[in-house]
Amino acid sequence: MRKERITYLYQQFLSGSLSPEEAEEWSSLLEDHKLEAALNEAIDNAYDNIAVLEIQNLPGNRSQEIFDFIISQSPAHAKQIKLWPRILTVAAATIGLLGICVFMYQQFVVEKQVGQIVYANDVKPGKEGATLTLSNGKKINVGNVANGELAKESGVVIRKTENGQIVYDIQGQGSEDAGKLNTLSTVRGQTYQVMLPDGTKIWLNASSTLKYPANFGSLKGTSKRVVVLTGEAYFEVAKNKSHPFVVETDQQNVEVLGTHFNINSYADEPSIKTTLLEGIVKVSSKSLNAETVLKPGEQALLAPSGTIAVKETDGDDAIAWTSSKYTFEQETMESIMRTLSRWYDIEVEFQGNSRNKTFGGTISRKENLAMILDKIAFTGGVHFKIEGRRITVRD
Repeated sequence: MRKERITYLYQQFLSGSLSPEEAEEWSSLLEDHKLEAALNEAIDNAYDNIAVLEIQNLPGNRSQEIFDFIISQSPAHAKQIKLWPRILTVAAATIGLLGICVFMYQQFVVEKQVGQIVYANDVKPGKEGATLTLSNGKKINVGNVANGELAKESGVVIRKTENGQIVYDIQGQGSEDAGKLNTLSTVRGQTYQVMLPDGTKIWLNASSTLKYPANFGSLKGTSKRVVVLTGEAYFEVAKNKSHPFVVETDQQNVEVLGTHFNINSYADEPSIKTTLLEGIVKVSSKSLNAETVLKPGEQALLAPSGTIAVKETDGDDAIAWTSSKYTFEQETMESIMRTLSRWYDIEVEFQGNSRNKTFGGTISRKENLAMILDKIAFTGGVHFKIEGRRITVRD
């Protein structure tokens, strides 16, 4: 049989477009082990030249899903891709090859060397985006608006830069508006950056909210620069000895003059983590008369009871998320999936003892979810199943 014919049938198979006659021909071809080399070459050709696959006209988003799925496969996965025809031949004996073709593009089953990940759809990573709420109540979706001036308020001009950052340029003192607040908020699957009027840079993680004065330029005497955080943010605070910078969360205050630090204060986390990278910060418990001063490389853990514990840590790991990575140091699957759920906007269900399994390593926040879970599953400790935006984790 000519290679061109095999390639054509394989493309028709992938697209679910085999006619009854072609389906019978394809089934016979799969059973002929003498053609295995030609089959593998046809698969390689389709893999290397994805544009020739005739799947552009599938209903809904199915074309894009298949393209995304096949393109996501690295050469290391090619051997696993070549197993599909043989696997499908067995199933075709009972329910018919045409039915399998339909199943193939409706429910992907990827068998890995360690465990198994089953998914009907992959989940894309989050992206930059946020909502800015001005003191007058106006809301601006900063992820969708064009670069340039967004608003004028409280003696400052609010701009969106070419790199997607919100910047506040002081135009006047605006002392009459000193008490007015702006709010920058992200939902699950969003992250954003802002530079405040005093020059402080803040990276806001997914599912987080930051409230801050519209104009720090109006500060008088020894007044403090106060912002309120829910969720997680990394701060590079501009130095100002006359006006200490304070980050308030639900349970603690962090006070600095100028320094770099990260605060993780999500409500579903067992403790609030404050990690210092540069300078000095003072962490104070709101419920107890307790406080501690951190040095670079230390992390304060504030428990729900109000007590503060301090441990040494790698500050770069704590802010890996600002450079599109996650670094886990033998964390439990329950903790890891909480982190992933915010970025990929997913719901998680645990079966068996899977929530207590541990994993350590660095993964990219830019990859689709299936590739992330595949790397975790490779440790052999857990298995995953993706159904829509619901992830099942089992032993």
